[in-house]
Amino acid sequence: MSRVVLKAQDLDGYLQEGDKATLARMDGLYREAMLSFNILSNAHSDEERRQEEGHLIEHYNRMGSVLQEICKAEPRIQVYSFVAPQENHGEASRLIAKLRDVNTQRQEFVYYVQRAYELLFNLAFGGSQSANKNYLIVKTPVTTPVQNYAVHKIPNLDAALENTVMCVMLRGALLPSMIMSKEVQEFSSRGYVTPFALFKIKRDDSKSETNMEYILDLDRSYFSIEDLDGKDLVFADPMNATGGSLVTVIKYLQDKGVKPKSVKFLNVISALKGSLRIVRAIENATVYTLWMDPVLNDRAYIMPGLGDAGDRINGKDEDDIPRDMVQLIADYGSNIANLYRSQIRTIERTVLRRQGCDS
Repeated sequence: MSRVVLKAQDLDGYLQEGDKATLARMDGLYREAMLSFNILSNAHSDEERRQEEGHLIEHYNRMGSVLQEICKAEPRIQVYSFVAPQENHGEASRLIAKLRDVNTQRQEFVYYVQRAYELLFNLAFGGSQSANKNYLIVKTPVTTPVQNYAVHKIPNLDAALENTVMCVMLRGALLPSMIMSKEVQEFSSRGYVTPFALFKIKRDDSKSETNMEYILDLDRSYFSIEDLDGKDLVFADPMNATGGSLVTVIKYLQDKGVKPKSVKFLNVISALKGSLRIVRAIENATVYTLWMDPVLNDRAYIMPGLGDAGDRINGKDEDDIPRDMVQLIADYGSNIANLYRSQIRTIERTVLRRQGCDS
């Protein structure tokens, strides 16, 4: 097998001393919150529960203030809930609450992921901030007394969109990447459908956060080096825990001579540690996340997190029969397949054109 491996020790080498002190501070604050978790889990009365809920709210407000202070000092970490207008904060907070909820079932989870990436698109591409406008002239179904047309003004984002390539780190990132590509298509005045690059990468979950390995399987990846050079590379992965997968892919591409114009990493939830690692390791990368979570546990899972986003979007694979790309798309069903039909055709061409893959 042709593969590239990045080790956690190499990843941590990108962190600055100030970053390590910041992460230690957040770990301490979160440990205080976990004491409240234990009390809430074992509360014997409504009064005891209400009292501890008040303490927990105080803990989270304190952590939120510290996270906001940290991200304000690093402009390449953009957190929707920190930079969006105040009136939009409730929408993002409620959305994240639904995604976290253990009672949110798969179809509802997918619906909220779609909503999340619509917000993230606006955050990353600044549609509402664009002074230039494009005009869409739309033929409507109304034909009486004559055929009707409507004129709609949208931000002119063509220059920002039509150099982009969607880079998929497989499984949990597939549907979010299709959603983002669809947003690009809808905001492009020419209906630009992004090219796709598909990277098969996983981390070794038998290891802990301190000795984790990130393994890029080149034999099952589909991309062209030439098609990535000088491009704006967009990665849409629901969860950014350690940042290791993205750093592995970008460092490999850079070693092959690829010089991305920019790297955008769009997450529903990003851990502070993973965000800091990415912006320290990749000079022209920006992390855009709907929500920032404070810490990782020893297994490199985000806390409080929202569970395995890949399984909650796609359903679980059987251990001995993992689904390939085409099977995974088929499992989305006809409704999603029809909605993202241009994206699916492009993905299929990428996979089937095997001479375009690098190994």
